Amino acid sequence: MADGRQGAEADPSQTRHGSARDTVRLAVVIGALGVVFGDIGTSPIYTLQTVFSPSDPHPVPVSTQNVYGVVSLVFWSVTVIVTVTYVLLAMRADNEGEGGIMALITLLRRWGSQHGGRTAVVLAGLGIFGASLFFGDSMITPAISVLSAVEGLKVVEPSLDSAVVPVTAVIIVVLFLVQRRGTAAVGRVFGPVMILWFTAIGACGVAGIADHPAILRALWPSYALGFLFGHFGTAFFALAAVVLAVTGAEALYADMGHFGRRAITRGWLFLVFPACILSYFGQGALILDNPANISSPFFLLVPHWGRWPMVLLATAATVIASQAVITGAYSVASQAAQLGYLPRLRIAHTSESTIGQIYVPWINWLLMVSVLTLVFAFRSSAALAFAFGMAVTGTITITTLLFFYVARAKWRTPVWLIVTGATLLLSVDLLFVAANLTKLVHGAWLPLLIGLTAFTVMTTWQRGREVVTAERAEHEGSLREFVDQLRSGERPVLQVPGTAVFLNRGKQTAPLAMRANVERNHVRHEQVVILSIETEPVPRVPTDRRIVVDGLGYADDGIVHVTARFGYMETPDVPGTLALLDPADTEGPLLLDEASYFLSTIELRRGPAPTMAPWRKRLFIATSHITADAAEHFGLPRDRTVIMGWHIDV
Repeated sequence: MADGRQGAEADPSQTRHGSARDTVRLAVVIGALGVVFGDIGTSPIYTLQTVFSPSDPHPVPVSTQNVYGVVSLVFWSVTVIVTVTYVLLAMRADNEGEGGIMALITLLRRWGSQHGGRTAVVLAGLGIFGASLFFGDSMITPAISVLSAVEGLKVVEPSLDSAVVPVTAVIIVVLFLVQRRGTAAVGRVFGPVMILWFTAIGACGVAGIADHPAILRALWPSYALGFLFGHFGTAFFALAAVVLAVTGAEALYADMGHFGRRAITRGWLFLVFPACILSYFGQGALILDNPANISSPFFLLVPHWGRWPMVLLATAATVIASQAVITGAYSVASQAAQLGYLPRLRIAHTSESTIGQIYVPWINWLLMVSVLTLVFAFRSSAALAFAFGMAVTGTITITTLLFFYVARAKWRTPVWLIVTGATLLLSVDLLFVAANLTKLVHGAWLPLLIGLTAFTVMTTWQRGREVVTAERAEHEGSLREFVDQLRSGERPVLQVPGTAVFLNRGKQTAPLAMRANVERNHVRHEQVVILSIETEPVPRVPTDRRIVVDGLGYADDGIVHVTARFGYMETPDVPGTLALLDPADTEGPLLLDEASYFLSTIELRRGPAPTMAPWRKRLFIATSHITADAAEHFGLPRDRTVIMGWHIDV
């Protein structure tokens, strides 16, 4: 009996701990609902409307057979691409918990060198193009999402048609103006709003299905396959609009680091997926009842009394969807800069507790101008839909391809399984890509143009950076030889008290600023720290692995080299990093409160060497002008930072 009582007394404690864990998990799932699923969760607003739109250059005739086929095709496309490709497969390929196409690229760089380096380089380049397409997605998503929601005004009150574009523009301007404040404050309300959104669209879908329950037969895959192969001419062109149902799939993967795979999987399987599918089936039932409902099946599915609230809720949901993709663009740009594909950009962290919440001003204003241009140029969500699918299908296809390569290289998955899975999934992806290529002259050229432009900029910057690095190495000379010369007295210099910190690219060459100080001013500081910042292909580096110190061969000359390692999701903090150093490792204590920081700046000029095409040299030099201020980027004190210039021909 005593043992029984002790067991009974222990149970409440275990229950409390279990409840606390469940509460934490629930909070994470709610947070994921507010950020991750905004884009894909608002797709029901415009997907079926676009499929049956009379303005489509290849319209799908409204018939019972076609409605069943389209709804079934939507259901199985979402199941195969989102549930199977992303939730069940791609999200298993994480880089220290982080996901997204940039994480796949870092995995390729890490594992590809061990398994077919040339193939990995080609696939990494393809991955950069996929990331470039994401920038196109980041421009189109806010435009099409907010436009589609505000277009609900026309359903509620047709006389408000002319107000759609101006209202959309105002919402977008406000959205980008508040980005500098970060999402921490408003993020707490995103989850509950999206829960309300998914509950509402699911309930409306159930009501529509109740009026025409036979639509549930579209769950059977024979309807999708029968429509696709029995009416291939119609179904093939319809795929360019059906793909709108999977927009935002990349966000599930890209935001994995913020919420974890489990929270995103639960949110998708238990709420988002069922709600979206119920909405699609309800809209299909509504179109079967009256083909005229193709004008706006999403809003017409809502009871008349609830249309105004639904327009407001849809607008809030699309703003959240836009917020998510804008934040994603910040992350992709930041990671690309860390990996050497873009110049160093000014980045502001908007949350003290969440490292992933950042604000990149240059990207923000570029996106705002681009989104407004799209709104005023296309003026409707239907017109933008032709452009939207190309960016989505391109990114999905590249992600699928990279995943299977990583699965083989990292996990040694059997070849037969890789070939089977890749063949099946890539066949689906490539069918969508081919269908969207038919819309090339109707707007699909836009994301391709944006992607090619971004890809050209990033690869040009990477190549130019290699040229400049090689040229700098020649000017800087060997660091070891330079320290040996100082030690031997071959270079007579005056030693002054204090600590000097020279930022350098590595420990193979001498900092230009230090060499200039010795050769021109004939002085050096008593304590010299040559600091190199290394960006590792992981999101974050633990503090105990942050610093590596090298005495450069001498233990009493006051010159040491420090390597500071940061993940590609981190912003380097030089003073804070130096404070972690042990005086025993730096040949004496560093006077960091009075230390001087030296930076070497490079002026780029077009030279005669055939390193790049002339137009790429101009592009590289032009891109260099958006480079963030180094002192601010590394957290250096302005009043103790010395900048010394140099010029290099590219």
